[in-house]
Amino acid sequence: MKTTQPKTLGEFIIEHQASFPYSTGELSRLINAIRLAAKVVNHHVNKAGLSAILGNAGAENIHGETQQKLDVLANELFIQTLTNREIVCGIASEEEDTFISINSKQNDYQNKYVVLFDPLDGSSNIDVNVSVGTIFSVYRRKTPLGSPVTLEDFLQPGSAQVAAGYIIYGTSTMLVYTTGDGVNGFTLNPAIGTFYLSHPNMKFPDNPRIYSINEGNYNYFPDGVKKYIKYCQQPEEGQPYTSRYIGSLVSDFHRNLIKGGIFLYPQTAAAPKGKLRLLYECNPMAFLAIQAGGSATNGAQNILDIEPKALHERTPFYCGNTIMVNKVKQMLLYKDKCN
Repeated sequence: MKTTQPKTLGEFIIEHQASFPYSTGELSRLINAIRLAAKVVNHHVNKAGLSAILGNAGAENIHGETQQKLDVLANELFIQTLTNREIVCGIASEEEDTFISINSKQNDYQNKYVVLFDPLDGSSNIDVNVSVGTIFSVYRRKTPLGSPVTLEDFLQPGSAQVAAGYIIYGTSTMLVYTTGDGVNGFTLNPAIGTFYLSHPNMKFPDNPRIYSINEGNYNYFPDGVKKYIKYCQQPEEGQPYTSRYIGSLVSDFHRNLIKGGIFLYPQTAAAPKGKLRLLYECNPMAFLAIQAGGSATNGAQNILDIEPKALHERTPFYCGNTIMVNKVKQMLLYKDKCN
């Protein structure tokens, strides 16, 4: 019996290009550039144990966090790939102090898109062979064509995103992305270096049972989050929820998207504004979550409605199945009213 070959990522992009409201082919080329960079990073991740790229790089990034060698390598690879393809006018990375303005040799500052990314989320897990990932977010520039980009082009609310996604480097490597018309996942066939559509129209399941949070910080969580954890352990409707936490946003989100659940990273006494970055992590994941039928909030406001004030701004983050997000938001707001 003849079997139907699944669509490749390239075929899918071409097939759906016309559905994008500003379709000129530039966004399609941008996604293709991210695909190329992902394959190169995947190659290095998969041979990390056999080369001298494990461990820390002996330096700190702008956030005061120790950089892993693969952080630095992935950051350089994505910047180099996006710059060399001459399809973006600006780049911002979680690992860089400020944004990078790019002037194409072919057209003087005429490119329309800026890209923000976390080059290697969860990179501390590399040394113990646990899944890590890359997160990316794409916006149309706000400044006029023909001029260098400014900070204004990057400080846009998540609702203005035109594309977002992540690559998870695990037992298989997947690229999951949206352009505002649903979420689709593509799995890399390493034998031929091609991504194939493996998870079309991804949606959060209707019966979520997983909560993902670092419960080691329980004593420092807001009272509403403590109450929600107790609820997950003893829900009114029956069996306790399952606690699953990897320590890599990409991995935790990916599992919850497929299995059904919520990811929580609240503020603590040590990090009163939360730890996750709004532009590089929360906005793209929130965009994906909403496109997959879920929700994302900082406890008081929808993530995509937040007007960013700084390139490396942080925020509390609750993201996943809508029913679970609404429940934790309800408990947070109730506690705030009682205090």
